[in-house]
Amino acid sequence: MPSAKKILYVVNGAAFFSRRLAVLAKAAENSGYEVHVATPDGAEAGRIAETGFHFHKIPFTRSGVGPWSEFKTYLELESLYRRLKPCLVHHFTIKPVIYGGIAARRTGVPAVVSTITGLGFVFSSRHLKARLLKLGLLPWYRMALNPKSMRVVFQNDDDRTLFLKRGLVKGRCTALIHGTGVDISRFTPVPEPEGRPLVLFASRMLVEKGAALFVETAKTLQSRGVEARFVLVGDPDPGYPCSISRPRLRAWGQSKEVEWWGCRTDMPEVLASSSLVCFPSHYGEGVPRILVEAAASARAAVTFDAPGCREIVRHGENGLLVPRGDLAALAEAVKDLLLDKSRRTEMGLRGRALVEERFTQEQIIDQNLQVYRELSPCP
Repeated sequence: MPSAKKILYVVNGAAFFSRRLAVLAKAAENSGYEVHVATPDGAEAGRIAETGFHFHKIPFTRSGVGPWSEFKTYLELESLYRRLKPCLVHHFTIKPVIYGGIAARRTGVPAVVSTITGLGFVFSSRHLKARLLKLGLLPWYRMALNPKSMRVVFQNDDDRTLFLKRGLVKGRCTALIHGTGVDISRFTPVPEPEGRPLVLFASRMLVEKGAALFVETAKTLQSRGVEARFVLVGDPDPGYPCSISRPRLRAWGQSKEVEWWGCRTDMPEVLASSSLVCFPSHYGEGVPRILVEAAASARAAVTFDAPGCREIVRHGENGLLVPRGDLAALAEAVKDLLLDKSRRTEMGLRGRALVEERFTQEQIIDQNLQVYRELSPCP
């Protein structure tokens, strides 16, 4: 029989857990669960143990597809489920969702929550490798996402609709929770700084996330005499095939068009220094964290009209949506808001109100805990 009140979070990176899920796990602990966390080992893993959670090393690789190493990872995960006997497991990101879903069925885990944090590179990229991987993933998703005692949590309705149309999941098993939420006590509205406006792009430095398109937009607007600073914040992610190299980022940062600030842990202050956020992502987003943080900070945003992005940016209300891949429209939208401070200020305030209504950390945590309660796996 499963041990009472053990909950296991399975994630493909310790940093992802620490930055986005630790608060949820703490809330689960406060509601009576004994919290266990399974991620790859690394620098961030030590912080998980410091919180008092039980840490288990599982060697997920985010981009590896070597059959033997992947099968060994799956076997370690199944072994963990058999030893630990959790009453509820919550999976995040692709490999934990697929491997964990199958392992949970085989080991009789009473309740499973699997969160689809966007569809990522495999579903959004046009590369041949991504197309082949997508074809290979579909039957595994069907196998992993349809046990009886499961909720599949989507962060936007576009992804849920796609999975339902493809028969990957049953409608009664789904829930919609918009991302991981934002701490509105940290991300607060402050007036724009005086001087030349700063346009911010913040994310992992991936081609699919739109970093190169942001640089092209900066070049276009500066060639037209638009006065603004354009800043990239974030580091490369070598685990992804579309990661932008450090030499290329340094070259951009040494140019006159953009600045590259690297990874920053003080995002409330970074957003406070900005006037506008531009995020031209054509990645398979869930709900982009930077767009939620921008809205919480009362900053208008320009982004593509794409799944995930349009969950938080409402066209003409708290930002502007442009057709995906339309660089001319992107540059025009950024220019329009740069030239109209009062409009972007009004948009920023509406964005803050939207976050307070739907995207706060407390609301998202409550929605996840409600899913746990509905499954009722523990006495």
